[in-house]
Amino acid sequence: MKKNILFAVVSTVLLLTNVNCSGKKAGTAMIKEEMHVYLCLGQSNMEGAARFNPVDTTGINNRFMVLQAVDCPDLGREKGVWYKATPPLVRCHTGLGPADYFGRAMTAALPSHISVGVINVAVGGCKIELFDKENFQGYIASSPDWLKNMAAEYDNNPYQRLVDMALIARQNGGIIKGILLHQGESNTGDKEWPVKVKKVYDSLLKDIGLAPNSVPLLVGEVVHADQQGVCASMNEIIQTLPGVIPNSHVISSAGCEAGPDRLHFSTEGYRMLGERYADQMLAILNP
Repeated sequence: MKKNILFAVVSTVLLLTNVNCSGKKAGTAMIKEEMHVYLCLGQSNMEGAARFNPVDTTGINNRFMVLQAVDCPDLGREKGVWYKATPPLVRCHTGLGPADYFGRAMTAALPSHISVGVINVAVGGCKIELFDKENFQGYIASSPDWLKNMAAEYDNNPYQRLVDMALIARQNGGIIKGILLHQGESNTGDKEWPVKVKKVYDSLLKDIGLAPNSVPLLVGEVVHADQQGVCASMNEIIQTLPGVIPNSHVISSAGCEAGPDRLHFSTEGYRMLGERYADQMLAILNP
């Protein structure tokens, strides 16, 4: 009799407090963990040409991850494995780039059940042709040795490495939410650049198994004219990209501090540019 009374009391308390055995309030849906994945590609400014400082390696949210695209034994990282996104995010000895502070800003703004993962494949000095799946071999063959050496770290096919990593991410439950591009310096003055970018964009979506035009493409301007950017004229061409790829968005580099060569950004410039990529992506996610 006492056991029955105790059961009745406990049942009544649970009903009154509306709590179930999992600790969740009854009637509310379980919050599912999500991994939002962003593909990053480009040349040296996406690689990150500025040396990162101690402040850039601390305070990184555990929800910000990088899927390693190359083996880096000295860093204790293996290709195809997720790690906390401590720089370098591209290859073993690259620097700070826009993806670093993009991920920081995204994790700070998104709900705690959402993690942010980046996959970053970039080769300094390359033209967009390096990511053309039909013509990359000829482009590499005609390139200088320093570019060939970087491409070799991706088995001489950076495009395919990006696709392979994206497929691993999807197999592990990752959701491809966006593509971040920073490239154009080596194509300065090339009016066909937007069409070439579209070819890469369309190929990526198809080879990853995503619907055409389904993923936003965020494209950063090169070092701005207000910083006396060496390739600043390319920004006029970059700004035409939404007319070719409707689901694309240009990220302004105005005011983003340049490095001494005025071709790359400074550490502070990369931080600011990365946060602008995040601002745009958050506006897309929360219209």
